[in-house]
Amino acid sequence: MQRTAFYKFHADRGAKFVDFAGWEMPISFGSVIDEHNQVREKGGLFDVSHMGRFKLTGRHVRRLLERVLTRYITDMADKSCRYALICNEQGGVMDDVILYKFPSHYMLVVNASNREKIFNHLHQVAKDENMIAKIEDQTESTAMVALQGPKVMEKIGEFSREVPTLKRYTFCEKNLLILKMTISRTGYTGEDGVEVIMGSMMAEKAIKLLVKESPNAEENVMGSVGLAARDTLRLEAAMPLYGHELSETIDPLSAGLQFAVNLNKDEMDRGETFIGQDALKTILADGIKQKRVGIKFDGKRTPRQDMAVTVDGNKVGFVTSGCLSPTLGYPIAMAYVDVAQSEIGTKLAVDLGNGKHIDGEVVALPFYKKS
Repeated sequence: MQRTAFYKFHADRGAKFVDFAGWEMPISFGSVIDEHNQVREKGGLFDVSHMGRFKLTGRHVRRLLERVLTRYITDMADKSCRYALICNEQGGVMDDVILYKFPSHYMLVVNASNREKIFNHLHQVAKDENMIAKIEDQTESTAMVALQGPKVMEKIGEFSREVPTLKRYTFCEKNLLILKMTISRTGYTGEDGVEVIMGSMMAEKAIKLLVKESPNAEENVMGSVGLAARDTLRLEAAMPLYGHELSETIDPLSAGLQFAVNLNKDEMDRGETFIGQDALKTILADGIKQKRVGIKFDGKRTPRQDMAVTVDGNKVGFVTSGCLSPTLGYPIAMAYVDVAQSEIGTKLAVDLGNGKHIDGEVVALPFYKKS
Protein backbone atom coordinates (compact mmCIF):
# COMPACT_ATOMS: atom_id res chain seq x y z
CA MET A 1 0.00 0.00 0.00
CA GLN A 2 1.03 3.58 -0.59
CA ARG A 3 1.50 5.97 2.30
CA THR A 4 0.81 9.70 2.30
CA ALA A 5 3.31 12.33 3.40
CA PHE A 6 1.46 12.48 6.74
CA TYR A 7 1.73 8.78 7.67
CA LYS A 8 4.17 9.36 10.57
CA PHE A 9 2.19 12.41 11.71
CA HIS A 10 -0.91 10.16 11.98
CA ALA A 11 0.94 7.22 13.55
CA ASP A 12 2.35 9.50 16.26
CA ARG A 13 -1.23 10.45 17.12
CA GLY A 14 -2.46 6.88 17.49
CA ALA A 15 -4.10 6.36 14.12
CA LYS A 16 -5.71 3.07 13.20
CA PHE A 17 -4.96 2.49 9.51
CA VAL A 18 -6.95 0.73 6.77
CA ASP A 19 -6.48 0.08 3.07
CA PHE A 20 -8.44 2.64 1.07
CA ALA A 21 -8.02 2.49 -2.72
CA GLY A 22 -4.48 1.19 -2.25
CA TRP A 23 -3.51 3.81 0.34
CA GLU A 24 -2.80 3.19 4.03
CA MET A 25 -5.19 5.76 5.49
CA PRO A 26 -6.26 6.59 9.07
CA ILE A 27 -9.79 5.31 9.72
CA SER A 28 -9.87 6.77 13.25
CA PHE A 29 -7.70 8.03 16.09
CA GLY A 30 -9.75 6.49 18.90
CA SER A 31 -13.38 7.57 19.09
CA VAL A 32 -15.20 8.24 15.81
CA ILE A 33 -17.95 10.12 17.66
CA ASP A 34 -15.40 12.35 19.43
CA GLU A 35 -13.72 13.12 16.10
CA HIS A 36 -17.09 13.88 14.51
CA ASN A 37 -18.05 16.23 17.34
CA GLN A 38 -14.62 17.88 17.24
CA VAL A 39 -15.37 19.00 13.67
CA ARG A 40 -18.90 20.16 14.45
CA GLU A 41 -17.80 22.11 17.54
CA LYS A 42 -14.23 23.28 16.80
CA GLY A 43 -12.29 21.91 13.85
CA GLY A 44 -10.67 18.84 12.39
CA LEU A 45 -7.69 17.93 10.24
CA PHE A 46 -8.30 15.35 7.49
CA ASP A 47 -5.64 13.77 5.31
CA VAL A 48 -7.11 13.61 1.78
CA SER A 49 -3.80 13.07 -0.02
CA HIS A 50 -5.13 9.83 -1.50
CA MET A 51 -7.41 11.81 -3.83
CA GLY A 52 -6.08 12.15 -7.38
CA ARG A 53 -4.66 15.49 -8.52
CA PHE A 54 -4.08 16.10 -12.24
CA LYS A 55 -2.45 19.16 -13.79
CA LEU A 56 -3.85 19.90 -17.26
CA THR A 57 -2.21 22.13 -19.86
CA GLY A 58 -2.03 22.39 -23.64
CA ARG A 59 -3.67 24.05 -26.63
CA HIS A 60 -6.99 22.21 -26.33
CA VAL A 61 -7.21 21.74 -22.56
CA ARG A 62 -10.32 23.92 -22.16
CA ARG A 63 -12.08 22.07 -24.98
CA LEU A 64 -11.17 18.72 -23.42
CA LEU A 65 -12.62 19.76 -20.08
CA GLU A 66 -15.79 21.09 -21.69
CA ARG A 67 -16.11 17.76 -23.48
CA VAL A 68 -15.75 15.55 -20.39
CA LEU A 69 -17.31 17.70 -17.64
CA THR A 70 -21.05 18.17 -17.17
CA ARG A 71 -20.51 21.76 -16.01
CA TYR A 72 -19.79 24.75 -18.25
CA ILE A 73 -16.27 25.90 -17.34
CA THR A 74 -15.25 28.42 -20.01
CA ASP A 75 -16.54 31.30 -17.86
CA MET A 76 -14.47 30.32 -14.80
CA ALA A 77 -12.45 33.13 -13.26
CA ASP A 78 -8.82 32.58 -12.32
CA LYS A 79 -8.40 31.14 -8.81
CA SER A 80 -11.90 29.71 -8.73
CA CYS A 81 -13.06 26.11 -8.25
CA ARG A 82 -16.08 24.32 -9.68
CA TYR A 83 -17.77 21.04 -8.75
CA ALA A 84 -18.68 18.89 -11.77
CA LEU A 85 -19.27 15.33 -12.89
CA ILE A 86 -17.75 13.13 -15.55
CA CYS A 87 -20.30 10.87 -17.26
CA ASN A 88 -20.21 7.88 -19.56
CA GLU A 89 -22.18 7.77 -22.82
CA GLN A 90 -25.23 6.39 -20.97
CA GLY A 91 -25.28 9.32 -18.55
CA GLY A 92 -23.93 7.31 -15.62
CA VAL A 93 -21.41 9.01 -13.34
CA MET A 94 -17.78 8.00 -13.83
CA ASP A 95 -16.69 10.39 -11.06
CA ASP A 96 -17.52 13.64 -9.32
CA VAL A 97 -14.64 16.10 -9.32
CA ILE A 98 -13.51 19.61 -8.44
CA LEU A 99 -11.79 21.70 -11.10
CA TYR A 100 -9.34 24.49 -10.13
CA LYS A 101 -8.56 27.24 -12.65
CA PHE A 102 -5.08 28.73 -12.37
CA PRO A 103 -3.90 31.54 -14.67
CA SER A 104 -1.64 29.11 -16.57
CA HIS A 105 -3.35 25.72 -16.17
CA TYR A 106 -6.18 23.69 -14.67
CA MET A 107 -6.07 21.16 -11.85
CA LEU A 108 -8.61 18.37 -11.50
CA VAL A 109 -9.16 16.66 -8.12
CA VAL A 110 -10.74 13.21 -8.49
CA ASN A 111 -11.73 10.40 -6.13
CA ALA A 112 -8.97 8.01 -5.09
CA SER A 113 -10.79 4.93 -6.35
CA ASN A 114 -11.25 6.52 -9.80
CA ARG A 115 -7.80 8.04 -10.26
CA GLU A 116 -6.53 5.59 -12.88
CA LYS A 117 -9.88 5.35 -14.65
CA ILE A 118 -10.27 9.12 -15.07
CA PHE A 119 -6.61 9.63 -16.00
CA ASN A 120 -7.00 7.07 -18.80
CA HIS A 121 -10.39 8.49 -19.83
CA LEU A 122 -8.97 11.99 -20.28
CA HIS A 123 -6.11 10.66 -22.39
CA GLN A 124 -8.48 8.54 -24.51
CA VAL A 125 -10.89 11.40 -25.23
CA ALA A 126 -8.01 13.70 -26.16
CA LYS A 127 -6.57 11.03 -28.47
CA ASP A 128 -9.90 10.10 -30.10
CA GLU A 129 -10.79 13.73 -30.80
CA ASN A 130 -7.30 14.91 -31.84
CA MET A 131 -6.90 17.34 -28.95
CA ILE A 132 -3.50 18.57 -27.80
CA ALA A 133 -3.50 18.38 -24.01
CA LYS A 134 -0.99 17.34 -21.39
CA ILE A 135 -2.32 15.53 -18.30
CA GLU A 136 0.15 15.13 -15.44
CA ASP A 137 -0.66 12.98 -12.42
CA GLN A 138 0.72 14.96 -9.48
CA THR A 139 -0.93 12.84 -6.78
CA GLU A 140 2.28 11.37 -5.39
CA SER A 141 4.38 14.56 -5.64
CA THR A 142 1.80 16.56 -3.68
CA ALA A 143 -0.15 16.19 -0.44
CA MET A 144 -3.63 17.43 0.48
CA VAL A 145 -5.37 18.12 3.78
CA ALA A 146 -8.79 19.46 4.73
CA LEU A 147 -9.22 21.73 7.75
CA GLN A 148 -12.92 21.86 8.62
CA GLY A 149 -14.99 23.30 11.46
CA PRO A 150 -16.55 26.51 12.85
CA LYS A 151 -13.31 27.74 14.46
CA VAL A 152 -10.95 26.90 11.59
CA MET A 153 -10.99 30.26 9.79
CA GLU A 154 -10.27 32.08 13.04
CA LYS A 155 -7.28 29.80 13.60
CA ILE A 156 -6.01 30.28 10.04
CA GLY A 157 -6.36 34.04 10.54
CA GLU A 158 -3.39 33.82 12.91
CA PHE A 159 -1.02 33.40 9.95
CA SER A 160 -3.01 34.78 7.00
CA ARG A 161 -5.38 37.70 6.60
CA GLU A 162 -6.22 36.69 3.04
CA VAL A 163 -7.47 33.11 3.56
CA PRO A 164 -10.40 33.98 5.87
CA THR A 165 -11.65 36.46 3.23
CA LEU A 166 -11.87 33.82 0.49
CA LYS A 167 -15.35 33.21 -0.91
CA ARG A 168 -16.69 29.66 -1.25
CA TYR A 169 -15.15 27.80 -4.17
CA THR A 170 -12.25 30.20 -4.64
CA PHE A 171 -8.59 29.71 -3.75
CA CYS A 172 -5.34 31.53 -3.20
CA GLU A 173 -1.67 30.58 -3.33
CA LYS A 174 0.44 31.15 -0.22
CA ASN A 175 4.05 30.59 0.77
CA LEU A 176 4.83 29.10 4.18
CA LEU A 177 8.60 28.96 4.68
CA ILE A 178 9.75 27.74 1.25
CA LEU A 179 6.61 25.71 0.62
CA LYS A 180 3.98 26.91 -1.85
CA MET A 181 0.40 26.00 -0.95
CA THR A 182 -2.92 26.20 -2.77
CA ILE A 183 -5.67 26.95 -0.24
CA SER A 184 -9.30 26.66 -1.35
CA ARG A 185 -12.47 27.40 0.60
CA THR A 186 -13.97 24.00 -0.08
CA GLY A 187 -14.80 20.93 1.97
CA TYR A 188 -16.87 17.81 2.47
CA THR A 189 -18.31 18.05 5.97
CA GLY A 190 -21.05 20.69 5.92
CA GLU A 191 -18.81 23.01 7.94
CA ASP A 192 -16.74 26.01 6.93
CA GLY A 193 -13.07 25.45 6.22
CA VAL A 194 -10.39 24.98 3.61
CA GLU A 195 -8.54 22.34 1.65
CA VAL A 196 -4.77 22.74 1.24
CA ILE A 197 -2.58 21.27 -1.50
CA MET A 198 1.20 21.36 -1.09
CA GLY A 199 4.37 19.59 -2.18
CA SER A 200 4.80 16.26 -0.41
CA MET A 201 8.46 16.72 0.61
CA MET A 202 7.80 19.33 3.31
CA ALA A 203 4.13 18.59 3.92
CA GLU A 204 4.51 17.19 7.45
CA LYS A 205 6.54 20.19 8.60
CA ALA A 206 4.02 22.58 7.02
CA ILE A 207 1.01 20.94 8.67
CA LYS A 208 2.62 21.22 12.10
CA LEU A 209 3.00 24.97 11.53
CA LEU A 210 -0.59 25.24 10.32
CA VAL A 211 -2.07 23.32 13.23
CA LYS A 212 0.24 24.61 16.03
CA GLU A 213 -0.73 21.97 18.56
CA SER A 214 -0.94 22.92 22.23
CA PRO A 215 0.19 20.57 25.04
CA ASN A 216 -3.29 21.17 26.47
CA ALA A 217 -5.60 19.08 24.29
CA GLU A 218 -8.59 21.25 25.20
CA GLU A 219 -6.95 24.23 23.50
CA ASN A 220 -6.42 22.45 20.17
CA VAL A 221 -8.82 23.64 17.49
CA MET A 222 -7.90 21.12 14.81
CA GLY A 223 -7.79 17.56 16.09
CA SER A 224 -6.92 14.67 13.78
CA VAL A 225 -9.94 13.05 12.13
CA GLY A 226 -10.09 9.76 10.24
CA LEU A 227 -12.12 8.48 7.30
CA ALA A 228 -14.88 7.03 9.50
CA ALA A 229 -15.87 10.42 10.93
CA ARG A 230 -15.42 12.01 7.50
CA ASP A 231 -18.13 9.63 6.30
CA THR A 232 -20.62 10.43 9.10
CA LEU A 233 -20.00 14.17 8.63
CA ARG A 234 -20.59 14.11 4.87
CA LEU A 235 -23.66 11.92 5.33
CA GLU A 236 -25.24 14.40 7.76
CA ALA A 237 -24.51 17.10 5.17
CA ALA A 238 -26.08 14.88 2.44
CA MET A 239 -22.99 15.01 0.26
CA PRO A 240 -22.88 12.13 -2.22
CA LEU A 241 -20.00 9.66 -2.13
CA TYR A 242 -18.78 7.79 -5.21
CA GLY A 243 -19.52 4.09 -4.89
CA HIS A 244 -22.57 4.86 -2.75
CA GLU A 245 -24.80 7.66 -4.09
CA LEU A 246 -22.90 7.86 -7.39
CA SER A 247 -21.85 5.16 -9.83
CA GLU A 248 -21.69 4.40 -13.54
CA THR A 249 -25.29 3.14 -13.38
CA ILE A 250 -26.64 6.19 -11.51
CA ASP A 251 -27.16 9.46 -13.39
CA PRO A 252 -26.62 12.93 -11.83
CA LEU A 253 -30.25 13.98 -12.38
CA SER A 254 -31.57 11.14 -10.23
CA ALA A 255 -28.86 12.05 -7.71
CA GLY A 256 -30.30 15.57 -7.40
CA LEU A 257 -27.18 17.20 -8.86
CA GLN A 258 -28.89 19.20 -11.60
CA PHE A 259 -26.97 22.31 -10.48
CA ALA A 260 -23.78 20.67 -11.75
CA VAL A 261 -25.20 19.69 -15.16
CA ASN A 262 -25.53 22.16 -18.06
CA LEU A 263 -27.73 20.35 -20.58
CA ASN A 264 -27.52 23.29 -23.00
CA LYS A 265 -23.73 23.57 -22.79
CA ASP A 266 -23.27 23.13 -26.54
CA GLU A 267 -25.32 26.33 -27.08
CA MET A 268 -23.11 28.41 -24.76
CA ASP A 269 -20.09 30.45 -25.83
CA ARG A 270 -17.31 28.02 -26.84
CA GLY A 271 -19.13 25.21 -25.05
CA GLU A 272 -19.09 21.58 -26.14
CA THR A 273 -21.61 18.77 -26.04
CA PHE A 274 -20.36 16.77 -23.09
CA ILE A 275 -20.14 12.99 -23.08
CA GLY A 276 -23.47 11.66 -21.78
CA GLN A 277 -25.40 14.88 -22.50
CA ASP A 278 -27.79 13.34 -25.02
CA ALA A 279 -28.50 10.41 -22.68
CA LEU A 280 -29.29 12.80 -19.81
CA LYS A 281 -31.65 14.80 -22.04
CA THR A 282 -33.49 11.58 -22.82
CA ILE A 283 -33.67 10.61 -19.13
CA LEU A 284 -35.12 14.03 -18.32
CA ALA A 285 -37.63 13.89 -21.20
CA ASP A 286 -38.79 10.38 -20.23
CA GLY A 287 -39.06 11.36 -16.57
CA ILE A 288 -36.70 10.49 -13.72
CA LYS A 289 -37.70 7.11 -12.28
CA GLN A 290 -35.93 7.24 -8.89
CA LYS A 291 -34.64 10.08 -6.72
CA ARG A 292 -32.04 10.39 -4.00
CA VAL A 293 -33.80 11.10 -0.70
CA GLY A 294 -33.02 11.40 2.98
CA ILE A 295 -34.70 9.12 5.53
CA LYS A 296 -34.72 9.44 9.34
CA PHE A 297 -35.51 6.53 11.63
CA ASP A 298 -36.63 5.92 15.19
CA GLY A 299 -34.59 3.79 17.58
CA LYS A 300 -30.91 2.95 17.16
CA ARG A 301 -30.86 0.32 14.39
CA THR A 302 -28.88 1.62 11.42
CA PRO A 303 -29.64 0.87 7.76
CA ARG A 304 -26.74 -0.15 5.55
CA GLN A 305 -25.85 0.15 1.89
CA ASP A 306 -27.91 -1.98 -0.52
CA MET A 307 -30.68 -2.78 2.00
CA ALA A 308 -34.11 -2.70 0.37
CA VAL A 309 -36.45 0.24 0.98
CA THR A 310 -40.09 -0.90 1.09
CA VAL A 311 -43.64 0.44 1.28
CA ASP A 312 -46.31 -2.01 2.44
CA GLY A 313 -43.81 -4.82 1.94
CA ASN A 314 -43.07 -3.88 -1.69
CA LYS A 315 -39.56 -2.81 -2.68
CA VAL A 316 -39.44 0.80 -3.88
CA GLY A 317 -35.71 1.50 -3.66
CA PHE A 318 -32.39 0.82 -1.95
CA VAL A 319 -30.17 2.39 0.70
CA THR A 320 -26.88 3.94 -0.43
CA SER A 321 -25.46 5.16 2.93
CA GLY A 322 -26.59 5.04 6.54
CA CYS A 323 -25.35 5.79 10.05
CA LEU A 324 -26.43 6.68 13.55
CA SER A 325 -26.03 10.46 13.33
CA PRO A 326 -23.72 11.68 16.12
CA THR A 327 -25.07 15.23 15.81
CA LEU A 328 -28.77 14.46 15.57
CA GLY A 329 -28.89 11.37 17.78
CA TYR A 330 -30.97 9.14 15.51
CA PRO A 331 -30.31 6.90 12.47
CA ILE A 332 -30.26 8.51 9.03
CA ALA A 333 -29.79 7.21 5.50
CA MET A 334 -29.67 8.32 1.93
CA ALA A 335 -31.47 6.12 -0.56
CA TYR A 336 -32.86 5.98 -4.06
CA VAL A 337 -36.61 5.47 -4.12
CA ASP A 338 -39.32 5.55 -6.78
CA VAL A 339 -40.36 9.13 -7.51
CA ALA A 340 -43.90 8.38 -6.31
CA GLN A 341 -42.48 7.60 -2.84
CA SER A 342 -39.99 10.49 -2.68
CA GLU A 343 -42.13 13.27 -1.17
CA ILE A 344 -41.12 14.65 2.24
CA GLY A 345 -43.18 12.95 4.93
CA THR A 346 -43.59 9.65 3.05
CA LYS A 347 -43.49 6.67 5.43
CA LEU A 348 -41.01 3.97 4.39
CA ALA A 349 -39.33 0.93 5.86
CA VAL A 350 -35.90 -0.65 5.42
CA ASP A 351 -35.60 -4.42 5.30
CA LEU A 352 -32.86 -5.53 7.72
CA GLY A 353 -33.17 -9.20 6.74
CA ASN A 354 -34.34 -12.16 8.85
CA GLY A 355 -37.86 -10.77 8.74
CA LYS A 356 -36.90 -7.57 10.57
CA HIS A 357 -37.35 -3.98 9.41
CA ILE A 358 -37.12 -0.42 10.69
CA ASP A 359 -39.64 2.30 9.96
CA GLY A 360 -38.58 5.65 8.59
CA GLU A 361 -39.79 8.87 7.04
CA VAL A 362 -38.53 10.89 4.07
CA VAL A 363 -37.05 14.20 5.27
CA ALA A 364 -35.49 17.21 3.57
CA LEU A 365 -31.80 17.18 2.73
CA PRO A 366 -29.33 18.01 4.13
CA PHE A 367 -29.99 16.35 7.48
CA TYR A 368 -27.65 18.87 9.12
CA LYS A 369 -26.94 22.46 8.16
CA LYS A 370 -24.56 24.68 10.10
CA SER A 371 -26.24 27.61 11.86
